[in-house]
Amino acid sequence: MVDFLYHIDVQVFYFINVILANPVTDKFMPFITERENWYIFFAVMWLTMVIKGGRRGRIAAVMIILCIIVSDQVSSTLIKHLVMRERPCTVLQGVHLLVPCLNSFSFPSSHAVNHFAGAVVLSHFFPEYRVPIYGTSFIIALSRVFVGVHYPSDMIGGIAIGILIGMILIYLWSLINKGLKIDYKKKK
Repeated sequence: MVDFLYHIDVQVFYFINVILANPVTDKFMPFITERENWYIFFAVMWLTMVIKGGRRGRIAAVMIILCIIVSDQVSSTLIKHLVMRERPCTVLQGVHLLVPCLNSFSFPSSHAVNHFAGAVVLSHFFPEYRVPIYGTSFIIALSRVFVGVHYPSDMIGGIAIGILIGMILIYLWSLINKGLKIDYKKKK
């Protein structure tokens, strides 16, 4: 059964990474997947939450920092070292590699974990932006398969783990807030 699931994973990987490859995705996906390309955007969004978001924005800004610290450590430090799955770019032939093949483990995709944990947290505080938040997170997660450094199951597992981490953090926030009784839905 494990061999069968791996075979499907590899076939879907090749479909996304090789068959769907084209000049547009060959330029777009490496840009999307590169963390440094998002720094300014995320910094501006974070500062906007702090400065213009009122109480809700400031709480969300603190929660998102906590979220990324937790999700990245769970993904990169804990799960990857427990699973120790090799990246497709190190074990498969004919990978359409668009970025350097990293010397780290593959499962789960930390990009997927971090962005989906963040999406859950941000969507809790800003439900009106749920669609663009989740849509952007999905494209970033999918980009990891397009560029050749993750299997589809790394992405799917990362999405599931990220959603779980985000839900746990929101649950813990709700327990804390129950005691503090902060009305964070008000603008100021």
